[in-house]
Amino acid sequence: MNRFSYLRAESVEGALAALAADPAAKIVAGGTNLLDLMKYDVEQPSRLIDITRIEGLDEITQSERGIMIGALVSNTTIAYHPAVAENFPLLSSAILAGATPQLRNAATAGGNINQRTRCYYFYDAALPCNKREPGSGCPALEGVNRNHAILGASDDCIATHPSDMCVALAALDALIHIAGPQGQRTIPIAQYHRLPDGSPERDTTLGADELVIGIEIPAEARRFMGNHTYLKLRDRLSYAFALVSVAAGLQMEGDTIADARIALGGVAHKPWRRPQAEEVLIGRAADETSFAAAADVLLEGAQGRKHNAFKIELARRAIIRALGQAAAGTPQSQSDKRIA
Repeated sequence: MNRFSYLRAESVEGALAALAADPAAKIVAGGTNLLDLMKYDVEQPSRLIDITRIEGLDEITQSERGIMIGALVSNTTIAYHPAVAENFPLLSSAILAGATPQLRNAATAGGNINQRTRCYYFYDAALPCNKREPGSGCPALEGVNRNHAILGASDDCIATHPSDMCVALAALDALIHIAGPQGQRTIPIAQYHRLPDGSPERDTTLGADELVIGIEIPAEARRFMGNHTYLKLRDRLSYAFALVSVAAGLQMEGDTIADARIALGGVAHKPWRRPQAEEVLIGRAADETSFAAAADVLLEGAQGRKHNAFKIELARRAIIRALGQAAAGTPQSQSDKRIA
């Protein structure tokens, strides 16, 4: 680990000033991802800007617009907060599917949406990696790529985004609130995370001089509170990143689907959502034929490699199963260590 200095910011303005003064600095709060990356010599910040003492960023507030989750709220607090659990249970379920209780206690909302890929080659500083060192190459293309992307990848990078929470946020059309030198702005989550294209070193559209201050869930997403599920398939049920995950929300009118949201995790450089797949479901009966049609659209263009081609069929079956759970109002339990 390289030497670095430490600064405790007392305000958003103070944190932004510190970022502007040192482009090689990094924001730290829970530290559950950044400190690992520093120990592996993947990240080498010259300064850590600790934002954990900034007042107002550790609150969840509710209004007619929906709920606002401060960037410093822990994953545990989000998952069990009454306003989240009651109105947006899909988000609670996705968070409880991720990591361990200890990690969820430390991890924060802002850190979760900014966490970096768990690609083995990215974490091994002795190997080339376009995400870590642009232009150096991507060994995962021909290497061990069991966990890698089947959608939206490029010849420069086939890494996947690791967050469970962000898959649910994508399905709920969350807004990311950001502070920067020019003031505050919001970014729809669909535009926040990037596909790798030719610059995989950039995970998000967040500017280097900007700071995430909160996440807003629009009130209209409450219409999926009765019919939802977060289905996560992984190699080790107790604690592992997703091979494939599905966040599904349906608005039902009898046996007919009035509206639908589907987002996938573990398959692309960002939470994967394709509105055309949701449109396939609207007005149709909630049955396996409809679910399979949506899965085909959602997975159109999927490309497998030597070790991960199985994920295409795995994802198709997971989508069908998840939509069935959502339609029946029987969401996947994150406490039972089995797949329903």
